[in-house]
Amino acid sequence: MSTELDFHLDDLAPADADSEYAEQQFWSGDLTVLTEHHTAPHGSHSYVVAHDGSVTWGVPGEPQVAAIKVARDLSLNTFTMETAYHATVPFAQNWLIEHGCPPEQITEVGAGFSTPADDLTVRIEAQIRESGTRYEVIESQTSDYDPCEAWTLTRDSQAAQAPVRLFLEEGDSNAHTYTLREGAFPDEETALRWLDDRSTPLPQPQDHLGETAALRTRAALARSAGSSEIPKTAPGAHQSAAAVPVQRSVQGRLL
Repeated sequence: MSTELDFHLDDLAPADADSEYAEQQFWSGDLTVLTEHHTAPHGSHSYVVAHDGSVTWGVPGEPQVAAIKVARDLSLNTFTMETAYHATVPFAQNWLIEHGCPPEQITEVGAGFSTPADDLTVRIEAQIRESGTRYEVIESQTSDYDPCEAWTLTRDSQAAQAPVRLFLEEGDSNAHTYTLREGAFPDEETALRWLDDRSTPLPQPQDHLGETAALRTRAALARSAGSSEIPKTAPGAHQSAAAVPVQRSVQGRLL
């Protein structure tokens, strides 16, 4: 996988005005490929997750992870292009899966980016990636200054209680790792107040509490042993773009 993006559209024309507009929004020098899948044997479809560096110069807080689908009609020499921007990689992957990309082909992110700091992060990422239309995105924020973080506020159609879910990704630029946590709130206002205040721990869903306690125990044991080792991730865990490129830092919430 190359980190440079090439849609191979030189001999093709956009099939409609939306596709022409979408193509014009991208300059390959701004995009860093995180994961991609191209169908064989004729390359009729391409699915790409990329970090768009140009967004960092725009409106503060805008999502920087682009999900891009290209469909080529080689008999007509035309293409269609659809795009969507997300705060974090798992939501971009979910969008591509919902638009026809085989899930197993878009899971892994290339080497050289931040990696998950623990197993709970890996599990929550898979939960988002495989969620279908479960989460309705309400709002998101990506920051470019310390502390390094990105969050997505959603409504969970499967939650009987606390249906507003906040997915908070925090990066450690020194270790090149990040954590992802899910918060559960009764409504949007409560979630936004927590983001502004943060004087209390993130209220996690019941099924995450046991895992969080286990992680704290493991961290305490590591400290007592004088170890700074980061908890190991599950095999095949992918990297995220919350700190892509790894030198990115993040600011507090700006609304």
